[in-house]
Amino acid sequence: MSATGTCDYQPKDYKSDLKPIWCPGCGDFSVVQGIYRALAAVGRPPHEIAFVSGIGCSSRIPGYTTAYGFNSVHGRSLPIAQGIKMANPDLLVLAAGGDGDGFSIGGGHIAHLIRRNMDITYIVMDNQIYGLTKGQLSPTSQKGRVTCTSRFGSLEEPVNPLLYVLAYGAGFVAQASPTDLVGMSAVIEEAIRYPGFAFVNIQSPCVTYGEEGQQIKGLKAISESLSALGHNPGDRLAAMDLAQHYGSKMHLGVFYRNPEPPPTYGDLVKERQALLSKDALPKERILDLFIKK
Repeated sequence: MSATGTCDYQPKDYKSDLKPIWCPGCGDFSVVQGIYRALAAVGRPPHEIAFVSGIGCSSRIPGYTTAYGFNSVHGRSLPIAQGIKMANPDLLVLAAGGDGDGFSIGGGHIAHLIRRNMDITYIVMDNQIYGLTKGQLSPTSQKGRVTCTSRFGSLEEPVNPLLYVLAYGAGFVAQASPTDLVGMSAVIEEAIRYPGFAFVNIQSPCVTYGEEGQQIKGLKAISESLSALGHNPGDRLAAMDLAQHYGSKMHLGVFYRNPEPPPTYGDLVKERQALLSKDALPKERILDLFIKK
């Protein structure tokens, strides 16, 4: 307890007793540490946080935290996260998943969460492969990649997660990497604090099925700091221009932060409730609407 009477939380306060079972060297070990640090910096107690995931290696993360966790079904973390936020707006709601979970079966849900602008932070661990199910082609795999489901090389262009969410109008878009734990923690914290939907794409290496260029050494070689480049995160068009380099360069930091965040879905619901409550029946008379007279 601090001198102001508030609790000072440490990263360890968000770490559960469940031991991660990822492959040794997996980038997700660093990601979950970054999440612990970000949550400690934000300072919300674990019981005020809900963490929802889909299916995949990264989707195990809720179990490794002391927050309320929901390991849902493949590609459906975002609808469930939205339901939780609507039912209890005071909760800090985060969703996590992989590139397959988020941009294949779950890809259609992102657009609708963005247009509703619900105050949810979505963290995607993007390793360009289906790691949990033994190395199949994923939506973000590079064209020409050979996997067990593309023996002669993929014929498909990859999904660009950054352009995807920017084009739909996301108010906060960032990218991070386990190669920079301090920077990753800061980006996740900033995403959580943003008043509206926030998206963080994390290039998290798969040491078992990932290609050599996608490991830590390879990622460091193509990494560039957006702040060092002088990028203005309030410029959406500049953000989209930089996002086009996904797959060849790894820009780290905040691509876009809406300088004038619009009202969230929750804000608009409260306004509507206040407006309609003026003419609403008293609670004790609600049943009158269903009784024939």
